Amino acid sequence: MNSPETTTYSDDEVDLGDTLQNHSDNGYSGQNIQILEGLEAVRVRPGMYIGATDQRGLHHLITEVVDNSVDEVMAGYADTILTTIHNDGSVTIEDNGRGIPVEEHHQRPGLSTLEVVMTVLHAGGKFGGGGYQISSGLHGVGVSVVNALSEWCQVDVKRDGLLYRQRYEKGAPVTKLMTVGPAEGSGTRTSFLPDLSVMETRDYSFDVLAQRFREMAYLNRGMTIGIRDERSDREATFYFEGGLISFVRYLNKNRNTLQARPVSASREIDKVKVDLALQYNDSWASTEFSFANGINTVDGGMHITGFRSALTRTLNDYARKAGLLKEKDPNLTGDDVRQGLTIVVSVKIPNPQFEAQTKSKLNNAEVRPIVENITAEMLTRYLEETPSEAKTIISKCLTSAKAREAARAARDLVQRKNVLDTTLPGKLADCSERRADRCELYLVEGDSAGGSAKQGRDRHFQAILPLRGKILNVERVTLDKILHNEEVKNIITAVGIGIGDQMNLARLRYGRIVIMCDADVDGAHIRTLLLTFFYRHLPQLISGGHLFIAQPPLFHVKFGKQVRFVYSDEERDALIAEYKATHNGKEPEVGRYKGLGEMNPETLWETTMDPERRTVLQVSVEEAVEADKVFSMLMGDDVAPRRRFIESHARNANLDI
Repeated sequence: MNSPETTTYSDDEVDLGDTLQNHSDNGYSGQNIQILEGLEAVRVRPGMYIGATDQRGLHHLITEVVDNSVDEVMAGYADTILTTIHNDGSVTIEDNGRGIPVEEHHQRPGLSTLEVVMTVLHAGGKFGGGGYQISSGLHGVGVSVVNALSEWCQVDVKRDGLLYRQRYEKGAPVTKLMTVGPAEGSGTRTSFLPDLSVMETRDYSFDVLAQRFREMAYLNRGMTIGIRDERSDREATFYFEGGLISFVRYLNKNRNTLQARPVSASREIDKVKVDLALQYNDSWASTEFSFANGINTVDGGMHITGFRSALTRTLNDYARKAGLLKEKDPNLTGDDVRQGLTIVVSVKIPNPQFEAQTKSKLNNAEVRPIVENITAEMLTRYLEETPSEAKTIISKCLTSAKAREAARAARDLVQRKNVLDTTLPGKLADCSERRADRCELYLVEGDSAGGSAKQGRDRHFQAILPLRGKILNVERVTLDKILHNEEVKNIITAVGIGIGDQMNLARLRYGRIVIMCDADVDGAHIRTLLLTFFYRHLPQLISGGHLFIAQPPLFHVKFGKQVRFVYSDEERDALIAEYKATHNGKEPEVGRYKGLGEMNPETLWETTMDPERRTVLQVSVEEAVEADKVFSMLMGDDVAPRRRFIESHARNANLDI
């Protein structure tokens, strides 16, 4: 066997030309390496900068610009922001701040500061140059990314008594900075049209954006922020003098509160400004929202850790001192003291350190003791000044502790049965595939539909769990009662990750969990009950993208031997009209599915379960504040707000009468 031919070079004699020649034929060479200049990288990989190119990414473009205006508010130079969605899909955001500087930039001779901000990544006033002490943006990529992903973008700046303007297309300037004429006041007006060659849609959601702006108004007391949608002639303006107190009242709007008014604190220590407000209610769900420089830190961080630590310690100290917790009694846990609590914590700091570009978690260690001290002082004073409310809160915490012990016993029983006996629910028809990312679990309404689904499924990767009747409404009951419900226990056991503090997503048995209910009123109710359960007790399945809703057809339309399945009244009417127009007014045969059980297994597979043809909706909770409010309203005890909601949305309901 001949040894391979080799060429040896001394350390300083490597021949680059020969090296290129030797390796140019293996399919991977220097020709494969591309250098993306300027904003090209943003247009090639927009998801890296705005998360997605769908509606979520579309909204991100707006909030990137709005966040810059909010920074002006936090710096004390603006108090009003207005966003307008135009009929052509373009958007304008205007504020009354200082206006982006327009003079020549010291690092880019010949270019205005405005052009640098709009066309250069990592160019901004938030890198310690004195432009902002506190800001939500850190990386200087926001507005330049918006410019790069827009078909066109125009910026008008009012500054020093003059109006300046520059226009861009796909990130590149197409005009020089122009002086338009004299102007009163100051501020920045940014207009842009998202580029559909890189973005998937221009379908803005007024409600989603309005909810985000509502949050911003709560977090910046005294700021006026508005949104106007010319497409639907809708508008909303938000201004809250109460700040976070108003926010907590809004979150508890459909709940019975245990305190006459929220408890709040607002202090600044070592340039860290802390605002927080809390109020207990009679539910058993904890509602926590934390923010850092106006950014919703959905995964918490040091500020929420500091608050939790102070809350648990202070309530235990008070309960012992007041004799409500006996010497032999164990301390209340963090879960005990947070059940039924609504809390909003907002910190504003000069140099926030986030876990990632998504800014979902705050890592500044110095924030924790500051929030902890402010919380402890606020709560200690409140508990001593209002002993009757303090006793009510401690009593609720003690009830939570008893429920926790009962829940632990019930949970251990469920998990022990699953782990030791490896016994799955008797009604579960499992699949043969064992890799979770390739498996699906269908939660099916009723035994009849479950039977059809079991026969029609692909047994290799689809499992079926029929549910009998309506599961427990978990919105107003403790975990121990939830775990005594047979249908809930079956779901927990089948899913495999456990519940409560023993939850482990690594044990997930199915990568997709699909809720499949009848397309009628009862089906909608069961679906809502299941969504409430997952939202309150297994939220990791939602945030991880594991929960889906199946969309079974409402009608079948027959044209001779041909059958078409349709999913809405509008689709049915359009199909009938099309058929009549081409068949001399002849009516096709139309059938309404009353339930999944009416479908034979082949039809159920073809319309609702076949991955190649089915329609499933992925459940996501982007607007957690509104989701929390809606679940509390629909599933809570208070009838009046639920009735108002039903009356205002009745025209959009699909009723099976």
